[in-house]
Amino acid sequence: MGDDRIELRADDPDARAQAMARALSSPLRLRALRLCAFESRTNKELAELLGVNPGTMLHHVRTLVQTGFLAAEPERAGAGGAREVPYRATGLSWRTSMPEGSPVLVETFLQQIEGLAPDQLDATWMGLKIDDAHREEFERRLLALLDEFKERGPDPDGTTLGFFAALYADRNPPSVRG
Repeated sequence: MGDDRIELRADDPDARAQAMARALSSPLRLRALRLCAFESRTNKELAELLGVNPGTMLHHVRTLVQTGFLAAEPERAGAGGAREVPYRATGLSWRTSMPEGSPVLVETFLQQIEGLAPDQLDATWMGLKIDDAHREEFERRLLALLDEFKERGPDPDGTTLGFFAALYADRNPPSVRG
């Protein structure tokens, strides 16, 4: 598990930002957030869905609660009358900066698609050659589209989907013409 203790101090914005970035540095925590995005889940449910020990999952859930990414909902009675606390994602991760977070996002994405049948994944890959102004426009318009759909909220009869995008410097060397 490592030392993932999170210490939040409201009077230190840098420490808070570091704690939040650290909370999002785990593919397991990112996957837990995704599982709690549209319905509340208990620690036990998360542990079962993610194939981890409930004690390990509790550590991750507490980290996400401390940093505001998950919120506890009212307790409920589980099987056999046991007390259960369901958690729901707050949506805070949508706008939290993750400097150097791309590798963990790629790893999380790969975990999410593991075992999917080819017809369950619609992927595309393309290259662009654009100047800085067009890159800024591309990023702004893509973010605006994502924001629009995020703000709509979930469709009650909708299908749960994931979306992953990456913009990176291509290693495609320019052609040499002599």
